[in-house]
Amino acid sequence: MFKLSLCLLAALMLANVYADNINKDAVITREENDPSDAEGSYKYAFETSNGIQQQEAGNANGVSGSASFVSPEGIPISLTYIADENGFQPQGDHLPTPPPIPEAILRALEYIAAHPPAQQ
Repeated sequence: MFKLSLCLLAALMLANVYADNINKDAVITREENDPSDAEGSYKYAFETSNGIQQQEAGNANGVSGSASFVSPEGIPISLTYIADENGFQPQGDHLPTPPPIPEAILRALEYIAAHPPAQQ
């Protein structure tokens, strides 16, 4: 249940960030909603006239979904995500990525793995 709450919170935060940029005349052009069943499974989807799309499905094992829209700068944004026993895992070209690990650090890690310290 915590994962579901976390995922719903993330979706609401995403919607809130872009709420000011949404065309006030936009209307929902497609909407699907399968409410939770006895096992906690659910799914929903919607699409608006200004190109916002979102869908999500979940059950006791986790949640998966996606959202897409056009940013105020005109850049298409597409986000997919899952939330399960491994936590919330978003994917999208717009998300920041860490820099590559420097070669010297990689060599040091490989050396440490090949030569573990002696047990005391």
